[in-house]
Amino acid sequence: MDYLIAALDKQFGRLYRDSVKIVNAISFDELYRSGGTTDSCGTHVIRGAAIIEQTFGGITTNLWDDPFEWTQPETLTSTGKVIEYLNDVEATRRRGFQLFTSDDDLKKEIVSPAGEVQLLAVLLDALLRAATHLGRAQASIKAKG
Repeated sequence: MDYLIAALDKQFGRLYRDSVKIVNAISFDELYRSGGTTDSCGTHVIRGAAIIEQTFGGITTNLWDDPFEWTQPETLTSTGKVIEYLNDVEATRRRGFQLFTSDDDLKKEIVSPAGEVQLLAVLLDALLRAATHLGRAQASIKAKG
């Protein structure tokens, strides 16, 4: 595995592990409790995972659908279901990374909803947006505690 692929894989893996850690660290009642004008910790964790799911679903199957319907609190009704969703997203991400054989693959253009774009740009965008949501989730926990 080349350097860029390994570095990206490590960062996406860290997001997954940190998301699972957050979900396991707080009660399910706290997971979706909003902080007034801010979204709940759980909402941010799920939004970050949904970004990764959408990105790697697009890369692996060219389906760029927003996973909105199955990422609602009404659907993810327990800690176990949230963890199961995170595990499914991680499995999708790993399948995506299996397609990359060298850093040169990251230079390839792919067709996304925004048109043709370099694969590396798509991955970096997803990583940044998902990490932002994870940071917000972590901040919401600290604000409550």
